[in-house]
Amino acid sequence: MTLTDENIEAGCTVSGLRVALTGRGLDVVDEINLELRPGEVVGLVGESGSGKTTAGTALLAYARRGAFIERGTVSFEGADVLALPWEQMREIRGMKIAYVPQDPGAALNPAIRIGRQIVELHELHGIGTAEERLAKARAGLVEVGLPDDDEFLARYPHQLSGGQVQRVALAMAFLPRPKVLVLDEPTTGLDVTTQGMVLQTVGELCRSHRVAALYVTHDLAVVATIADRVAVMYAGRIIELGPRDAMFRHPAHPYTRALLDAIPHLSRARALTGIPGRTPGPGRRPSGCRFNDRCEYVEDRCRDTEPADVQVGPDHTAKCLRVGEIGSWDINRGNTNDTDPATTRDIILSVEDLRVFYGRKEVVHGVSFDVAKAEVVALVGESGSGKTTISRCVGGLHKQWTGELAFEGRPLGRGARSRGAEDRKRIQYIFQNPYLSLNPRLTIQQIVSRPMELFGIAKGSQARDRVVELLEAVALGPTVLNLQTNRLSGGERQRVAIARALAAEPDLLVCDEITSALDVSVQGSIVALLENLRKTRQISMLFVTHNLALVRSIAARVQVLNAGELVESGFVVEVLDTPKHDYTKRLLSNSPAVD
Repeated sequence: MTLTDENIEAGCTVSGLRVALTGRGLDVVDEINLELRPGEVVGLVGESGSGKTTAGTALLAYARRGAFIERGTVSFEGADVLALPWEQMREIRGMKIAYVPQDPGAALNPAIRIGRQIVELHELHGIGTAEERLAKARAGLVEVGLPDDDEFLARYPHQLSGGQVQRVALAMAFLPRPKVLVLDEPTTGLDVTTQGMVLQTVGELCRSHRVAALYVTHDLAVVATIADRVAVMYAGRIIELGPRDAMFRHPAHPYTRALLDAIPHLSRARALTGIPGRTPGPGRRPSGCRFNDRCEYVEDRCRDTEPADVQVGPDHTAKCLRVGEIGSWDINRGNTNDTDPATTRDIILSVEDLRVFYGRKEVVHGVSFDVAKAEVVALVGESGSGKTTISRCVGGLHKQWTGELAFEGRPLGRGARSRGAEDRKRIQYIFQNPYLSLNPRLTIQQIVSRPMELFGIAKGSQARDRVVELLEAVALGPTVLNLQTNRLSGGERQRVAIARALAAEPDLLVCDEITSALDVSVQGSIVALLENLRKTRQISMLFVTHNLALVRSIAARVQVLNAGELVESGFVVEVLDTPKHDYTKRLLSNSPAVD
């Protein structure tokens, strides 16, 4: 059957989809059954490696290199997309089934102006005159809240902010008025204000244009904000599917509950937890229930019997043998107390009238705050607010500043080279991206032992024993000693970065967005690790983040920055419950929340 205007069906239906590794027969995803309805957003969630993106791109009849679509159907407009000739599929992609990537900056051509790139899709398909295409491009930009003037159309992608680039990608996706839209983690790494604008734009466009959308993400708080229904994936299969409210109030599968337990709440501090182990890839998946080796409710039958879908409620199913046996779930499980504002504080770091420059331009304007011993202080704000710039000054990575930074009452030099070895040792910086901050040529043992050698702490067998101790402290253990970083997941690499910082025996950790790109389960385990280090080793932390819900669970005090100025400061419970500044209120209103 071919696609014609006469046999159009609403939305898209995926049945029995299986994507396997070429030549090996191992499934990447299997038994994917999903209905996408017009005007509805379905959130597809799960940890990294669960198969979310593979399932999403299969809707466009695409499989990454080394994999192929083995069987199944994707019914769209009266035809099976997977059975169409490639010439027809090429006409559908982008026009009727659109895709928005996680990194739109990589999808846009850096050498072509924005206006030209937006009209190019219609031009390639011979739609309209040049004037009509340009008019549609302007209308599309207005629709996503961007300027439509000639100056903006003449910009290159590098001249836009991250949020603007993401909205340009959305404008391009919606321009041909597609029927189905696949969004692959489109808000990962964005600050809460930009994320809020993108989510609002996506929701409004999907509902106003009756687009059936699949929203792929690892952030359940985002799903709670935008999705109508939620599909939870684990190890290549959808293990729970249902309406959003039912999924967040009455999750039936132990994996869904474990993910929800790992999410920070904006309204209450929580003792976050991770999920032991990691998502098994093709060829390493256990028999029976694929979650059985990580499940706290496992029984012997779970290891032998593969569960089928069980009806939990209206439009709500779960693949679990113990549905109805494991009791109800409480969203408040894990809640704990906020730090008491009356707590006595012993100051270890003080920042006074800090003004930071890039060349002649002042980007941070007279910021003052302090950090106490065994205390976590969060720096929050939108992108460009000065969070990382301030943290780099504290860590000795930026030296164009005036004012005073004092550590235990001693002034800190402007840059690491102007500081003594003791100060460099006691203040350690953990970078946002462990893929770039760890040397891929070194083994884990060499990476973690390096600070010990630099500061004369240990060497030889003593250093090796210390490395093992540190790796166990960050829940990795000695099995990774001789591995290189390419053998580790993102969360495991971040643990190595933390172990490397701890090897110097610091008193202050500067953590720069260290959980921003991690799964919620990995984030939960990293936060639990940091909290344990704070309590047992009395380590202080300066924690840079844009996640206000995470601030509630990890920090005692918070500093809110806007355009390089400190607009609000205080204990977390005071700032988040009774914010005084309009900017803080806006950040809170734009923060996605499960609760």
